[in-house]
Amino acid sequence: MSATTLDATTPKASPEQITAAFYDLNEHDHPEGGSTMLGFWIYLMSDCLIFAMLFAAYGVLGGNYAAGPGPKDLFELPLVAVNTAMLLFSSITYGFAMLAMAKNRRGATQAWLLVTALFGMAFIGIELHEFAGLIHEGATPMRSGFLTAFFSLVGTHGLHVTFGLIWLFTLVVQIGAKGLIPANQRRLMCLSLFWHFLDVIWIGVFTFVYLMGMLR
Repeated sequence: MSATTLDATTPKASPEQITAAFYDLNEHDHPEGGSTMLGFWIYLMSDCLIFAMLFAAYGVLGGNYAAGPGPKDLFELPLVAVNTAMLLFSSITYGFAMLAMAKNRRGATQAWLLVTALFGMAFIGIELHEFAGLIHEGATPMRSGFLTAFFSLVGTHGLHVTFGLIWLFTLVVQIGAKGLIPANQRRLMCLSLFWHFLDVIWIGVFTFVYLMGMLR
């Protein structure tokens, strides 16, 4: 059979059939939120690398005081301990918010999120007070390698907490507007991972920077 005969006898494809050759017109359902959670875990791993580099930089530069003040001259452990308690309490109250979410209690979820925000803002306020005191004493990031590494590590963590607070307030508004829909529950779960991750990082900062710094 010749090519001419094939062209003459073969039915012509419709535009819909041609489109189907390039697109799947009957798409399969995808698990709700699966890609979101995977993407967020990948983001957290990238954040781990950022903090790992900052911890490594502090490990190298933490003893370079350039004839300036060191940890024993600058750190106030009681104040830092209170700040640590603020962040740890915020992690507990966020857990209560997640329990309220599981029971589909919108008002209680919002209330616990706001309590979490209060602890988070207290943490940021104390940290800013500490930074202002250091700068007032002349212990600026340019003073020594130790202070450069200190402000970089602690300041980066503080920025993460600030962004977390903005995210938290945004979720409070979204829950008030749309309730505990699956999308908002997924966002609450992502923020829960982020918030607890910051707690773990801060425990490392408190131990490695403050406690070990006072022992030098």
